[in-house]
Amino acid sequence: MADPRLDDQLEKTARSETIAWPGAWARLKGWLQAHHMTLMTLPDTPHAIALGSAIGMFFGFTPLFGLKTLLTLALAWLLKGNKIAAFISVTLHDIILPFWPAIFLWEYRMGMWTLHRRLPQRPGFRHVALGNYMEWTTFFTVGQPLLVGSLFLALPAAVVVYFGLRAVLIRARRADPKK
Repeated sequence: MADPRLDDQLEKTARSETIAWPGAWARLKGWLQAHHMTLMTLPDTPHAIALGSAIGMFFGFTPLFGLKTLLTLALAWLLKGNKIAAFISVTLHDIILPFWPAIFLWEYRMGMWTLHRRLPQRPGFRHVALGNYMEWTTFFTVGQPLLVGSLFLALPAAVVVYFGLRAVLIRARRADPKK
């Protein structure tokens, strides 16, 4: 027989979580918790999981739209990182989708400054038609500064994710020797 007090407590907890996190926030929180638990329980070494996550975080900041996931999985395979962790972290960037125009503008400006030692008054991609983004000439006017500028976010993010996640995994596995 189940304890009715326990059932009441569970129902109150579920109601309070539903009220505190309505709609999209509840789904986002659930998605983050599920993927956090997936990363924490992967049957691999902390180095491999952290390396896969760092690779995914690195490619997540690049403007290589159709190639991010493929490049992430290929590099994780070559460097013997965890491919599941890499896939999770590269798709984690979908959460910040509303902020991508501002991030791309910042990456473009940093890339222009790095390549040409000047900041553009207006972004170069303002004058490019949508159909022209698939041409190679556009890569040299817009894509190259974006790619170079993305390194200013991608490299530090990858380093922070690698060392932070590796430390968390080592601590969690030390506390629970069954993992």
